[in-house]
Amino acid sequence: MPNTTAHRLASFAGKLLGGSLPVGLRTWDGTRAGPADAPTVVLRNRRALRRLLFAPGELGLARAYVTGDLDVEGDLADGFRRIWALTRTGELTRVKPGPREWAAAAGLAVRLGVAGLPPKPPAEEARLSGKLHSLLRDRSAIAHHYDLGNAFYQLLLDESMAYSCAYFTSGSSSLEQAQHDKLELICRKLGLRPGMRLLDIGCGWGSLLVHAAKHHGVEAVGITLSAEQLQHVRGRLAQHDLADRVEVRRQDYRELPDAPFDAVASIEMGEHVGELNYPAYAATLHRMVKPGGRVLLQQMSRGNVAPGGGAFIERYIAPDMTMRPVGRTIGHLETAGLEVRDVHALREHYVWTVRAWADTLEENWADVVALIGETGARVWRLYLVGGALAFEENRMGVDQILAVRPDRHGGSGLPATREWS
Repeated sequence: MPNTTAHRLASFAGKLLGGSLPVGLRTWDGTRAGPADAPTVVLRNRRALRRLLFAPGELGLARAYVTGDLDVEGDLADGFRRIWALTRTGELTRVKPGPREWAAAAGLAVRLGVAGLPPKPPAEEARLSGKLHSLLRDRSAIAHHYDLGNAFYQLLLDESMAYSCAYFTSGSSSLEQAQHDKLELICRKLGLRPGMRLLDIGCGWGSLLVHAAKHHGVEAVGITLSAEQLQHVRGRLAQHDLADRVEVRRQDYRELPDAPFDAVASIEMGEHVGELNYPAYAATLHRMVKPGGRVLLQQMSRGNVAPGGGAFIERYIAPDMTMRPVGRTIGHLETAGLEVRDVHALREHYVWTVRAWADTLEENWADVVALIGETGARVWRLYLVGGALAFEENRMGVDQILAVRPDRHGGSGLPATREWS
């Protein structure tokens, strides 16, 4: 094997990963190693290698990529697939060098002129303080992601501003139609009728509030921790002449008063609650719905081996996020007194949803960079490409869970068949 910088690094990386490097590698001196027909990882400078040396695995790779110290030529998704297939788990954080590997890495770093102080992490990383899942820390965690700016999300999302898994039916010809079909499915599962009161916990940019009020005649309350979302929703309500029937508040679920609703929805908000707080969250769902009323959760899941979102997601996208197997979530809901009546897996639909967002990001790349900067845009590229693959390869899931608060006789008020099918 040639004794070039690229070949020496490829050989060392292969030993850590337990096989030949599945992608090409080109270093700052122009040398290349690895398969010619694979995507090529480009280390543009020695700082890229220092990032990997001081944060081995997923976090170091992410820091190097979002800063532009590391790039990928070719299909980024294909490169991810090859790495995850080699490690079998898809978790690069599981590559944990021992003392011998650390000594070899240090020696190689010295020979390549890479040794030095650890590079400063990118400014885009979350830096939260305070007690985990306290009211103040949760508000900061939500602001980190959702207060990026309404203009950015309007560029990325469809007109409904639904930032959650869509539902692609045989009639869904676009993401916009699929999001409409998802919102309609939720309303049908909740059995919404004119005059009913709906609570949306974690209402986002108001997609469900507006749809339920316009198409099903409900009165609704939505809560969010995001100041940007609050501003946007209030503008939408005025635009659609719904301000007299829909209220939106900047409020935590733990601050909700005792005012039971006919139906409660919480769409991809439970991931932000935390494992220790989830029983209180489930109890809130039970408390806020009337006896006989329905609760609909749409929530992402992950296996026991990876309860969080991974180092990249937790630092850059959704700090303090917690995901669990769907069965454990069902257990929390049942313990709170809710009867789970239906679980609808939508994993494949999230693949199609995220790919549509990724396509939109690339189509509007120059505008995205103008709004959030080159580093921010690269964060989102990495997030969307990696997210689509996580759902595609069944490392993450998403489900709609329909539950009911039984009345005093134990009745659910639900039909014996799936009326929404």
